[in-house]
Amino acid sequence: MTVWGLVSLAFFCYSATGVSGFSVTSSNTDVRVKENGGVDLTCSHSADFGSDARVEWKFKDLKGSQTYVIFGGKATAQYASRVTPYGTNLRFTTVTAKDNGEYDCEVSGKGQFGEVRVKLTVLVPPGIPLCRVPPSVTTGKSALLSCRDNVGSPSPTYKWFRDGVLLPENPKTVAGFQNATYNLNPANGNLEFTHAKKTDTASYYCVAENSAGPPQQCRATKMEVRDLNTGGIVAGVIIFLLLLALLGFGIWYAYKKGYIPKKSDKHKPNVVYQPQSVYGGEEDDSGDFKQKSSFVV
Repeated sequence: MTVWGLVSLAFFCYSATGVSGFSVTSSNTDVRVKENGGVDLTCSHSADFGSDARVEWKFKDLKGSQTYVIFGGKATAQYASRVTPYGTNLRFTTVTAKDNGEYDCEVSGKGQFGEVRVKLTVLVPPGIPLCRVPPSVTTGKSALLSCRDNVGSPSPTYKWFRDGVLLPENPKTVAGFQNATYNLNPANGNLEFTHAKKTDTASYYCVAENSAGPPQQCRATKMEVRDLNTGGIVAGVIIFLLLLALLGFGIWYAYKKGYIPKKSDKHKPNVVYQPQSVYGGEEDDSGDFKQKSSFVV
C-alpha cells in the first residue's frame, strides 16, 4: 500500500471513531415510532474511553435548534418528566411530533472524543389539508393553487385531482396532458398554471399522504377561467365619468347660488354706519357741537 493509501486509511479510521480503537456506535440510527409511543435510542462505546467515560445526548430539531437532553448524567428540565437515561442509552416514555430530529450521543474519556447520530421520526398521519383554489382567473394569467398539511410526520407529499382525475407530476410524459401548462410540486403542494386557459376550468382538490396513516383530502373547489371583461371595464369608466360630471355640476350650482363665497367677497372692507344727530347740529373741527342757524327756540 502506498503512503497516501495509509494516510487515507488512517484518516477514515479517525473520522469514524475519533481515534483508532475509540468507537461510538448505535444499534439503530434510523428510529421510527408512532406518536405517544415509547422508544429507546441506543448508544455504546468501546472500553478505550474508560469506565468513567462522560456520555451526553444532544437534540437538533428540524429547524436546526440544538439543546441538551442528557447533561451531567441527568435529563435536563424540559425532558425530565418523560426521558430516562439508562447506561449510555436514552429512553422516551412518550414522544410527540416535536421530538422529530437528530440525536447525538457524545462520549469523551481519556482525552478522546467520539459520537454517533440517531435520527428519530415520530409517525403522525396527515390531517385534512388546507387548500386554496382561486374561484376566477383571467385567460392567459397565472393561477396558483396551494395545499398544505401541518400535522403529518414525516412531511406529507401531495397530489392534485381535476374533476376527479389525478394530475400527473410531469404532464409531458402522459398522453392527454402534453398540452397542459401547469407545474406541480408534490413536496410543497403547489399547483401553478403559468398561462391559464378556458380548458383549465374544473373542480380541483388535493390529497396529502405519508407512511404514518391513511391519506386525507380537502373539499373540491371550482376554478373558472374567463376572458377579460372589456364590457364591464367600459361601463365602469362611463359611470366614473358621469359621477365626475355630476360632482362638477353640483359645485357650479352651489357657487352660483352663493353657497360658496366668491373671492371678491372675502376682501371687501368693513363699513360702519354713523347716524346724524337728532338735533340737526353738526360738529366743528374741534369736535364741539355747533347749532345750525335754522334751529328755533
